[in-house]
Amino acid sequence: MTLTITIAPVRRNVIVGVGPARAFDIFAKGIDSWWPKAQCDGASPFREMILEPFAGGRWYAICEDGSEKHIGQVLAWTPGRRLLLSWQIGLEGEPDPDAASEVEINFIADGPDATRIELEHRGFERLGGAAAERTRGSVEGGWPGVLAMYAEEVARRSR
Repeated sequence: MTLTITIAPVRRNVIVGVGPARAFDIFAKGIDSWWPKAQCDGASPFREMILEPFAGGRWYAICEDGSEKHIGQVLAWTPGRRLLLSWQIGLEGEPDPDAASEVEINFIADGPDATRIELEHRGFERLGGAAAERTRGSVEGGWPGVLAMYAEEVARRSR
């Protein structure tokens, strides 16, 4: 008998003062304007973050030195409603497609000029053992800041 342990997903949400279509566009098409500029491999920071706008598209960063860092893949692209991404970054920051978790973002109308963004990051058990728990802990602490940066960008574009 094989025992599969499921690790609880990370769930976060934020409300922004624009409709779902605009919220989606800023999140997905405008990701480079708000996503944190982290390190690529080595000491080169991200220069540009790119989400290709279709299911099967790549999610990657172009680094200051011109190299690319693979983040994941676009699994579902439903403008104004839903974005599903694979997160293929291992605990040490290296791409690992075989251990990919998933990030699902839903855009839900919350009144006439507001959208509730519900984010769920799941599938950590694919990393196996202690790495799964450490990765979950890392993203649990990271998503609030990332969503705050997104909300700030929405507010900035809404002035």
